Amino acid sequence: MGTRSHEAATIESFREDPQFAAEYLNQVLEDGDQDELMIALRRMARAFGGVSEIAEAADLNATTLYRTLSHRGNPELKSLRAILKAMGLRIAIQPL
Repeated sequence: MGTRSHEAATIESFREDPQFAAEYLNQVLEDGDQDELMIALRRMARAFGGVSEIAEAADLNATTLYRTLSHRGNPELKSLRAILKAMGLRIAIQPL
């Protein structure tokens, strides 16, 4: 049996367990900043087929999505909702 990196194992876990993926993003939203959210969304994109596949599922231009998910990215709510929907996730509001 071969070995794999922690990153590869984490990405596989996101793909296999949408609840884990949602909890991860919720934790980043609660504790992280914009840069950490962009890193998390890039990881999630890799888990769910890559930027090209997510762009197609979200009906977004792949080049634009690469820029949106970059460390300087600042996705609009509409784009963020489309990206998350393509990953089988959604934004939800909860009381503190």
